Amino acid sequence: MPSSSQLLNPSSSQRFSGVFSGRNVFVTGHTGFKGAWLCEWLLALGAEVTGFSLPDLPTEPSLFDGLDLASRVRDLRGDVRDFSALLGATQKARPDFVFHLAAQPLVLESYREPLETLQTNVLGTANLLEALRAWDSPCAAVMVTTDKCYDNREWVHAYRENDPLGGRDPYSASKACAEIVTSAWRQSFFEGHPVRVASARAGNVIGGGDWAANRIVPDAMRALARGAKIPIRNPRSHRPWQHVLEPLHGYLSLAAALSTSKDPALQSAFNFGPEPAASRTVEELVREIVRHWPGAWEAAEIPAAPHEARNLQLTIEKARQLLGWNPHWDFATTIEKTVQWYRQSDAGKIDAAELTRADIAAFCAQAR
Repeated sequence: MPSSSQLLNPSSSQRFSGVFSGRNVFVTGHTGFKGAWLCEWLLALGAEVTGFSLPDLPTEPSLFDGLDLASRVRDLRGDVRDFSALLGATQKARPDFVFHLAAQPLVLESYREPLETLQTNVLGTANLLEALRAWDSPCAAVMVTTDKCYDNREWVHAYRENDPLGGRDPYSASKACAEIVTSAWRQSFFEGHPVRVASARAGNVIGGGDWAANRIVPDAMRALARGAKIPIRNPRSHRPWQHVLEPLHGYLSLAAALSTSKDPALQSAFNFGPEPAASRTVEELVREIVRHWPGAWEAAEIPAAPHEARNLQLTIEKARQLLGWNPHWDFATTIEKTVQWYRQSDAGKIDAAELTRADIAAFCAQAR
């Protein structure tokens, strides 16, 4: 099987000008869905990757295992709520770059475990920022939050980075707080510091290898694989669907810019979302899914279910202007690539590593 570096189109390396090659990169939440995709891409770019995550894998099956990342990165385990453990991990990593993805990532889980959600997402972020204060060498740090950090008024217009933060549910509130903490630490402690800090907001990310519970695409893939109907909780909710490689491309672009430019405007928050046409209802998403993997769906709305936002969209002009970043895969391509990954994996035709590397290569062939 070709290695990830052999599959990667050179255009991606040219865009990042080799900034990650041979550099130390510290990734929190590296065992998660987005973390595993990011580690695979960083390895293809020649980075030396250190990961820090909880001892137990977040899902079974796991993309982290499918990519055999435990043997290919420095695999450290601990809890971001434990400052001493996190400080020790950053000192071992000696990072040139940091990507903070570790989080409790689910809205419904935040209703069940609100304190754990706040402790992980807010205190965990503060702990990492404090650990980075002790680092005295140049480093670019991207703190990943979510599009749900905004005070969502269910407006039809897209949210900008300077719109008010907020959150009606514990998860959204925790991510708004993480943004506020990041901004406060940046202004209080990182002005003139060798560590440069920015935050990244993206959400409704889909792609192969996500096996989390209570997410529409993994739920759909599990149902289709066993020949069952896809349950839909909120068929009329609009979301800005995007392939996982889109925001990761944004995170990499932001980190590269932080490391190569002294522009103070880069040390701020950035939205990474799809074009407006990719904002579709959950029902539209599922109808597109079953075009590629024939099956059926059924409404499974829960009358007394906890609140979840129905409308959400981001404006991405800041990322366009300051980073030259643009989304590349439209809604139809995103769904096709995602379903193909799961369907080929379920059929046993191609393993997770080859499917993931092929998607990275295809994306990089388009990304400039």
